Amino acid sequence: MTRRFPSLAWAAAVCTYLLIVLGAVVRITGSGLGCGEHWPLCNGHLFPPLNDIGTVIEWSHRLVAGLVTILVVALAIPGLAPGVKKSKAPYVALGLLVIQILLGAITVKLALPAWTVVLHLGTAMLLLATLLIIATWRPSSPPDPLSALRRGGTGVLVPLAFVTVLFGALTANLGAASACGGFPLCNGQVWTTAGQLAVMHWTHRLLAYSLTIVAAIWAARSRRPGPAVVLLMIVLQVIVGATMVVHGLPRVLQAAHVAVGAAVWASVVLASLFSLAPQNNEAPGLASPEPHADSREKPVSSSW
Repeated sequence: MTRRFPSLAWAAAVCTYLLIVLGAVVRITGSGLGCGEHWPLCNGHLFPPLNDIGTVIEWSHRLVAGLVTILVVALAIPGLAPGVKKSKAPYVALGLLVIQILLGAITVKLALPAWTVVLHLGTAMLLLATLLIIATWRPSSPPDPLSALRRGGTGVLVPLAFVTVLFGALTANLGAASACGGFPLCNGQVWTTAGQLAVMHWTHRLLAYSLTIVAAIWAARSRRPGPAVVLLMIVLQVIVGATMVVHGLPRVLQAAHVAVGAAVWASVVLASLFSLAPQNNEAPGLASPEPHADSREKPVSSSW
């Protein structure tokens, strides 16, 4: 596999992460209609006048989305990396990108209903996971891009992390973020009676607590550093979330909560992939160099 392929995949993954964070900034600042109801144009222009902060934020979000589109399409070009011709992951990423673009257009056209915003984020998270699978691909990797996340003892952690992210998006977009006061309980109750919004917020917290427990068990049983990193990221996310609630949901902490949440998801995916990797000296995303024909030395394995 050529070195440009994993580099391109990593670049696409980083841009997708940035796109997720910018999407959160768009929501938090109320800039979702900063380009009006026009799509793909912005206020009827290809390059709109940037005299409004809402337009600047929304247009920046769309520009990064355009960059992600270029990178993902490039990954699906046949022949770019002959070594991954048996993998369907680049085409899965391309399909998710198409869905993401359509959801983005629907979200704008329907004036930002909560269900489209949540689906938009969920698709972005799946796209990020697929790009990380591509970036860490090696000749020994399975051709099915999802099989790597169904094995190795992470069959509970991965879907739990994904559902927790989606409930977080629901909590934010339905106005339930302020429905639970205090921490760690919800309004001082183990099970809230303050209405549906409080129940939704409390469910998100319970999922986060469950995710912390599952990650702690995985970290305690594993000899690799990945699970410990995942646990640290989750703990950081819980701390950011608690601080955000206690201090009245300041915008900066709301954005930080989404950024760390996306990083938690990325760390869960990467740690899951690395937990299945053979313990040798092959770098993630790069194929092992071919030995010389006259060389009789055997590769020396080393622990990660």
